[in-house]
Amino acid sequence: MGKRLEGRRTLVVGGGQTPGSTVGNGRATAVLFAREGAEVVVADRELERAAATVDEIVAEGGKAWAVAADVTDESSIAHMVAFARSTMGGIDVLHNNVGVSLAGGDAVIGDIDMETFDRVTRINLTSMVVTCKHVLPIMEEQGGGVVLAVGSLASLIDYPYIAYKTSKAGVVAMIENIAVRYAPRGIRANAILPGLMETPMAIENRVGLDGRTREQVIAERDSHVPLRGKMGTGWDVAHAALWLASDDAGFVTGVALPVDGGQALVAG
Repeated sequence: MGKRLEGRRTLVVGGGQTPGSTVGNGRATAVLFAREGAEVVVADRELERAAATVDEIVAEGGKAWAVAADVTDESSIAHMVAFARSTMGGIDVLHNNVGVSLAGGDAVIGDIDMETFDRVTRINLTSMVVTCKHVLPIMEEQGGGVVLAVGSLASLIDYPYIAYKTSKAGVVAMIENIAVRYAPRGIRANAILPGLMETPMAIENRVGLDGRTREQVIAERDSHVPLRGKMGTGWDVAHAALWLASDDAGFVTGVALPVDGGQALVAG
Protein backbone atom coordinates (compact mmCIF):
# COMPACT_ATOMS: atom_id res chain seq x y z
CA MET A 1 0.00 0.00 0.00
CA GLY A 2 1.44 3.35 -1.06
CA LYS A 3 1.59 6.46 1.04
CA ARG A 4 -1.94 7.82 1.06
CA LEU A 5 -1.05 11.52 1.19
CA GLU A 6 1.97 11.49 -1.11
CA GLY A 7 2.66 15.03 -2.31
CA ARG A 8 -0.28 16.59 -0.46
CA ARG A 9 0.25 20.00 1.10
CA THR A 10 -1.34 20.05 4.54
CA LEU A 11 -1.93 22.67 7.21
CA VAL A 12 -2.54 21.37 10.74
CA VAL A 13 -3.86 24.09 13.03
CA GLY A 14 -3.29 23.20 16.67
CA GLY A 15 -0.45 20.83 15.87
CA GLY A 16 1.47 21.48 19.06
CA GLN A 17 -0.01 20.26 22.31
CA THR A 18 -0.47 20.74 26.01
CA PRO A 19 2.53 19.27 27.85
CA GLY A 20 1.87 15.75 29.07
CA SER A 21 2.94 12.13 28.92
CA THR A 22 0.73 11.17 25.95
CA VAL A 23 0.33 12.50 22.40
CA GLY A 24 -2.30 15.07 21.52
CA ASN A 25 -4.70 14.83 18.58
CA GLY A 26 -3.00 17.59 16.59
CA ARG A 27 0.55 16.35 16.99
CA ALA A 28 -0.43 12.77 16.17
CA THR A 29 -2.26 13.93 13.03
CA ALA A 30 0.64 16.07 11.82
CA VAL A 31 3.11 13.22 12.35
CA LEU A 32 0.87 10.65 10.66
CA PHE A 33 0.20 12.94 7.68
CA ALA A 34 3.95 13.29 7.20
CA ARG A 35 4.51 9.54 7.51
CA GLU A 36 1.95 9.12 4.72
CA GLY A 37 3.89 11.41 2.39
CA ALA A 38 2.41 14.84 3.06
CA GLU A 39 4.21 18.11 3.53
CA VAL A 40 2.99 19.66 6.77
CA VAL A 41 2.81 23.18 8.11
CA VAL A 42 2.22 22.92 11.85
CA ALA A 43 0.54 25.94 13.43
CA ASP A 44 0.13 26.57 17.12
CA ARG A 45 -0.29 29.47 19.50
CA GLU A 46 3.04 28.51 21.05
CA LEU A 47 5.73 28.38 18.37
CA GLU A 48 7.88 26.10 20.54
CA ARG A 49 5.13 23.49 20.64
CA ALA A 50 4.68 23.60 16.88
CA ALA A 51 8.44 23.37 16.45
CA ALA A 52 8.58 20.27 18.67
CA THR A 53 6.10 18.55 16.36
CA VAL A 54 8.13 19.63 13.33
CA ASP A 55 11.30 18.28 14.92
CA GLU A 56 9.64 14.89 15.35
CA ILE A 57 8.54 14.86 11.71
CA VAL A 58 11.92 15.95 10.36
CA ALA A 59 13.70 13.36 12.52
CA GLU A 60 11.67 10.70 10.71
CA GLY A 61 12.63 12.10 7.31
CA GLY A 62 9.48 14.12 6.67
CA LYS A 63 9.00 17.69 5.50
CA ALA A 64 7.44 20.15 7.91
CA TRP A 65 7.52 23.78 8.99
CA ALA A 66 6.30 25.56 12.13
CA VAL A 67 4.36 28.81 12.35
CA ALA A 68 2.89 30.66 15.30
CA ALA A 69 -0.79 31.56 15.07
CA ASP A 70 -3.24 33.23 17.43
CA VAL A 71 -6.54 31.86 16.15
CA THR A 72 -8.50 34.58 17.95
CA ASP A 73 -6.88 37.19 15.66
CA GLU A 74 -7.87 37.20 11.97
CA SER A 75 -4.66 38.91 10.91
CA SER A 76 -2.67 36.11 12.56
CA ILE A 77 -4.82 33.51 10.80
CA ALA A 78 -4.28 35.28 7.47
CA HIS A 79 -0.52 35.24 8.07
CA MET A 80 -0.62 31.53 8.95
CA VAL A 81 -2.49 30.68 5.74
CA ALA A 82 -0.22 32.88 3.62
CA PHE A 83 2.83 31.23 5.17
CA ALA A 84 1.49 27.76 4.39
CA ARG A 85 0.63 28.72 0.82
CA SER A 86 3.97 30.36 0.09
CA THR A 87 5.99 27.61 1.79
CA MET A 88 4.28 24.65 0.14
CA GLY A 89 2.85 26.31 -2.99
CA GLY A 90 -0.74 25.60 -1.98
CA ILE A 91 -2.97 23.88 0.57
CA ASP A 92 -4.59 20.55 -0.25
CA VAL A 93 -5.72 19.61 3.25
CA LEU A 94 -6.73 21.89 6.11
CA HIS A 95 -6.98 20.16 9.48
CA ASN A 96 -8.50 22.35 12.20
CA ASN A 97 -7.69 20.97 15.64
CA VAL A 98 -8.12 23.86 18.06
CA GLY A 99 -10.34 23.67 21.13
CA VAL A 100 -10.65 24.58 24.79
CA SER A 101 -13.12 23.82 27.57
CA LEU A 102 -12.17 23.63 31.24
CA ALA A 103 -8.87 25.40 30.68
CA GLY A 104 -10.82 28.29 29.21
CA GLY A 105 -13.02 28.62 32.27
CA ASP A 106 -16.08 26.85 30.83
CA ALA A 107 -18.94 26.13 33.21
CA VAL A 108 -22.52 24.90 33.43
CA ILE A 109 -25.06 27.33 32.01
CA GLY A 110 -26.10 28.64 35.42
CA ASP A 111 -22.53 29.70 36.22
CA ILE A 112 -21.21 30.82 32.83
CA ASP A 113 -20.23 34.44 32.27
CA MET A 114 -20.40 36.04 28.83
CA GLU A 115 -16.70 36.80 28.61
CA THR A 116 -15.86 33.13 29.10
CA PHE A 117 -18.58 31.96 26.71
CA ASP A 118 -17.33 34.36 24.03
CA ARG A 119 -13.68 33.34 24.54
CA VAL A 120 -14.38 29.60 24.28
CA THR A 121 -16.61 30.10 21.24
CA ARG A 122 -14.04 32.35 19.59
CA ILE A 123 -11.38 29.64 19.94
CA ASN A 124 -13.50 26.58 19.20
CA LEU A 125 -15.76 27.81 16.41
CA THR A 126 -15.10 31.34 15.18
CA SER A 127 -11.44 30.56 14.54
CA MET A 128 -12.36 27.62 12.33
CA VAL A 129 -14.82 29.74 10.35
CA VAL A 130 -12.19 32.42 9.79
CA THR A 131 -9.49 29.88 8.88
CA CYS A 132 -11.81 28.30 6.31
CA LYS A 133 -12.65 31.77 5.00
CA HIS A 134 -8.97 32.25 4.10
CA VAL A 135 -8.20 28.70 2.92
CA LEU A 136 -11.24 27.95 0.75
CA PRO A 137 -10.36 30.47 -1.98
CA ILE A 138 -6.97 28.77 -2.33
CA MET A 139 -8.63 25.38 -2.72
CA GLU A 140 -11.06 26.84 -5.25
CA GLU A 141 -8.16 28.10 -7.36
CA GLN A 142 -6.54 24.67 -7.16
CA GLY A 143 -9.75 22.91 -8.20
CA GLY A 144 -10.24 20.96 -4.98
CA GLY A 145 -9.17 20.20 -1.46
CA VAL A 146 -10.16 18.72 1.88
CA VAL A 147 -11.33 20.58 5.00
CA LEU A 148 -11.30 18.67 8.29
CA ALA A 149 -12.44 19.97 11.65
CA VAL A 150 -12.16 18.34 15.06
CA GLY A 151 -15.46 18.71 16.86
CA SER A 152 -16.41 16.60 19.86
CA LEU A 153 -18.77 13.83 20.88
CA ALA A 154 -19.86 16.35 23.51
CA SER A 155 -22.01 17.97 20.83
CA LEU A 156 -24.16 14.80 20.64
CA ILE A 157 -24.39 13.57 24.22
CA ASP A 158 -25.10 14.88 27.70
CA TYR A 159 -22.13 17.16 28.44
CA PRO A 160 -22.35 19.71 31.25
CA TYR A 161 -20.24 22.64 30.07
CA ILE A 162 -22.27 24.98 27.88
CA ALA A 163 -19.66 26.86 25.85
CA TYR A 164 -17.78 23.75 24.75
CA LYS A 165 -20.91 21.80 23.85
CA THR A 166 -22.54 24.58 21.84
CA SER A 167 -19.37 25.69 20.07
CA LYS A 168 -18.49 22.14 19.05
CA ALA A 169 -22.05 21.65 17.77
CA GLY A 170 -21.42 24.74 15.67
CA VAL A 171 -18.35 23.07 14.14
CA VAL A 172 -20.59 20.34 12.69
CA ALA A 173 -22.98 22.94 11.28
CA MET A 174 -20.06 24.80 9.72
CA ILE A 175 -18.77 21.62 8.09
CA GLU A 176 -22.20 20.82 6.67
CA ASN A 177 -22.45 24.35 5.28
CA ILE A 178 -19.05 24.12 3.58
CA ALA A 179 -19.64 20.58 2.30
CA VAL A 180 -22.82 21.36 0.40
CA ARG A 181 -21.71 24.73 -0.96
CA TYR A 182 -18.25 23.72 -2.09
CA ALA A 183 -18.99 20.23 -3.39
CA PRO A 184 -19.33 21.49 -7.00
CA ARG A 185 -15.80 22.87 -6.69
CA GLY A 186 -14.34 19.50 -5.69
CA ILE A 187 -13.83 20.46 -2.04
CA ARG A 188 -14.80 17.93 0.62
CA ALA A 189 -15.47 18.87 4.25
CA ASN A 190 -15.86 16.51 7.20
CA ALA A 191 -15.79 16.65 10.99
CA ILE A 192 -14.26 14.24 13.49
CA LEU A 193 -16.00 13.85 16.85
CA PRO A 194 -13.57 12.40 19.40
CA GLY A 195 -15.03 10.78 22.48
CA LEU A 196 -13.01 10.26 25.63
CA MET A 197 -9.33 10.47 24.73
CA GLU A 198 -6.20 10.04 26.80
CA THR A 199 -4.58 13.23 25.58
CA PRO A 200 -2.74 15.88 27.59
CA MET A 201 -5.51 18.47 27.14
CA ALA A 202 -8.17 16.06 28.38
CA ILE A 203 -6.22 14.57 31.31
CA GLU A 204 -3.94 17.27 32.68
CA ASN A 205 -6.74 19.83 33.08
CA ARG A 206 -8.72 17.41 35.25
CA VAL A 207 -5.96 16.16 37.56
CA GLY A 208 -6.43 17.79 40.94
CA LEU A 209 -10.06 18.77 40.41
CA ASP A 210 -12.01 17.68 43.47
CA GLY A 211 -8.76 16.13 44.71
CA ARG A 212 -8.63 13.50 41.98
CA THR A 213 -5.34 11.87 41.05
CA ARG A 214 -4.28 11.15 37.46
CA GLU A 215 -5.05 7.47 38.00
CA GLN A 216 -8.55 8.29 39.22
CA VAL A 217 -9.22 10.61 36.30
CA ILE A 218 -8.13 7.94 33.81
CA ALA A 219 -10.10 5.15 35.52
CA GLU A 220 -13.28 7.24 35.64
CA ARG A 221 -13.04 8.15 31.95
CA ASP A 222 -12.18 4.57 30.93
CA SER A 223 -15.33 3.34 32.69
CA HIS A 224 -17.54 5.18 30.17
CA VAL A 225 -16.04 3.55 27.06
CA PRO A 226 -17.70 0.30 25.87
CA LEU A 227 -14.85 -0.78 23.58
CA ARG A 228 -12.39 -2.64 25.83
CA GLY A 229 -13.16 -0.23 28.67
CA LYS A 230 -10.34 2.05 27.55
CA MET A 231 -10.14 5.59 26.24
CA GLY A 232 -8.83 6.29 22.78
CA THR A 233 -5.62 8.15 21.99
CA GLY A 234 -4.50 10.92 19.70
CA TRP A 235 -3.52 8.26 17.18
CA ASP A 236 -7.14 7.15 16.87
CA VAL A 237 -8.14 10.67 15.87
CA ALA A 238 -5.13 10.90 13.55
CA HIS A 239 -6.06 7.71 11.69
CA ALA A 240 -9.62 8.97 11.21
CA ALA A 241 -8.21 12.23 9.84
CA LEU A 242 -5.86 10.35 7.52
CA TRP A 243 -8.73 8.34 6.05
CA LEU A 244 -10.92 11.41 5.56
CA ALA A 245 -8.05 13.35 3.98
CA SER A 246 -7.12 10.55 1.61
CA ASP A 247 -8.64 9.45 -1.70
CA ASP A 248 -10.05 6.42 0.14
CA ALA A 249 -12.75 8.82 1.37
CA GLY A 250 -13.07 10.58 -1.98
CA PHE A 251 -16.88 10.26 -2.02
CA VAL A 252 -17.36 11.25 1.62
CA THR A 253 -18.36 14.80 2.49
CA GLY A 254 -20.54 16.50 5.10
CA VAL A 255 -19.98 13.72 7.65
CA ALA A 256 -19.51 14.06 11.41
CA LEU A 257 -17.57 10.90 12.29
CA PRO A 258 -17.62 9.76 15.94
CA VAL A 259 -14.31 8.29 17.11
CA ASP A 260 -15.53 7.20 20.51
CA GLY A 261 -15.24 3.46 21.17
CA GLY A 262 -19.04 3.20 21.18
CA GLN A 263 -19.56 5.78 23.92
CA ALA A 264 -22.42 7.50 22.11
CA LEU A 265 -24.36 4.24 22.12
CA VAL A 266 -24.58 4.24 25.90
CA ALA A 267 -24.37 7.95 26.67
CA GLY A 268 -26.72 9.40 24.08
